[in-house]
Amino acid sequence: MGYAPHTHDDRRRMLEALGIESVDALFADIPPELRSSPLRLSPPLPEQSVAARLERLAARNRTDLASFLGAGAYRHWTPPLVDQILLRGEWYTAYTPYQPEVSQGTLQSIYEFQSLIAELTGLDVVSASHYDGAAATAEAALMACRASGRDRILVSRAVHPQYRETLRTYAAGAGVAVDEVPVVGEGPAAGTTDRTALERALADSARPPAGLIAAQPNFFGLLEPMAELGAAIHAAGGLFVAVVEPVSLAVLAPPGAYGADIAAGEGQPLGIPLSYGGPYLGLLACTNALVRQIPGRLVGQTTDLDGRRAFVMTLRAREQDIRRERAASNICTNQALLALAAAVYLAALGPHGLRDVAAGSAARAAALERALTEVGVERLFPGPYFDEFVVRVPEAPAVHRRLLDHGVLAGLPLALVEPDDPLLADGLLVCATEVTTDEEIELFAWALGEVLGAAAPRRQPTTAGAGGGR
Repeated sequence: MGYAPHTHDDRRRMLEALGIESVDALFADIPPELRSSPLRLSPPLPEQSVAARLERLAARNRTDLASFLGAGAYRHWTPPLVDQILLRGEWYTAYTPYQPEVSQGTLQSIYEFQSLIAELTGLDVVSASHYDGAAATAEAALMACRASGRDRILVSRAVHPQYRETLRTYAAGAGVAVDEVPVVGEGPAAGTTDRTALERALADSARPPAGLIAAQPNFFGLLEPMAELGAAIHAAGGLFVAVVEPVSLAVLAPPGAYGADIAAGEGQPLGIPLSYGGPYLGLLACTNALVRQIPGRLVGQTTDLDGRRAFVMTLRAREQDIRRERAASNICTNQALLALAAAVYLAALGPHGLRDVAAGSAARAAALERALTEVGVERLFPGPYFDEFVVRVPEAPAVHRRLLDHGVLAGLPLALVEPDDPLLADGLLVCATEVTTDEEIELFAWALGEVLGAAAPRRQPTTAGAGGGR
């Protein structure tokens, strides 16, 4: 069965009207080596055989590991009602709600999401439809450039390396220069943004920066002096972009409290499963002064002709979808289903429940630090952290591989993502959340002690479990 609605006779008559003999003539200006090749697929299989093959492929995934991996995506327990709401058929569309008269439910769900994230970040405006935290961060940088009329962005090297890579990709297409601010190498502030280096970067009067991007907590799990960083970039006439982890905002100061102009982040911790890396949800918020620069979708509340509450997309030009060269962003998808998951999660937990999740995660991380210290493994950076931290492990990538044989996914060896930084060569970034169990922590400490040849705990743990998070 063909997927095109045109019959052979339809195509013949169209070719005659165009005065050409074949469809290939339409692509004559494209070099042959750049044209798409024929789709060569294996012969079809019966459905039962396909199902069996998929089961064999799925069995190659390890789901039995005690996981201490964070680095931007985090295990949390999700109330079952989140999935139950998402399973309702009326939410199963990703299409843009252009026609408000038939899209009130979708529009309201986006409005509620925006309202909750605005409350969480302490900022005035939140948009929807960002792919993930990295994309939202890059969009925040371009916002700062448009608002300031400048074409240079500063970003701390303590921001997630994948976010920085995405930022450079976006910036290259927009003609924006990206300068990275190093982190402090030693002392009490090690692992955080080097403020002396920042002052030098800000002193370049020939090309003043449009903004500074810093993360709270940063990639190493450490807490940055965000108010001081914001004051420094504001004094230079630029905007301050805070990259935040949303669960931490239940116990840490929100971006609006320390003067951030824009906040970006990854919404995955808010009721969205890890799912082997996606789909995720980008968060982007700003002050009212920047509302005309924020990309994505804004939903506002209004009234209809009968005075009833209604919802519409607002402050949105059609250029976002049609004349894209004039658009604030080329975002043209709708992440509303994931935004709904985040909204339901936040509504279900409420402010006290979210605070319990954040406090529980911090407490579990502290317990993990104590257990690792007992087997002689110390932190690389001494400053305060939220729910993840870096430990110094000789030959960390090799140790990480050996720990898999003990049933432990021991976080992230930093040499894999920052291979050119000697400071991080022996760094292992580990994370614990409220779903991390005592048994998992005990197993990790015992296994690490065994691998390093250190004095191990009293006995080998007999059980660990993989935790209850998704």
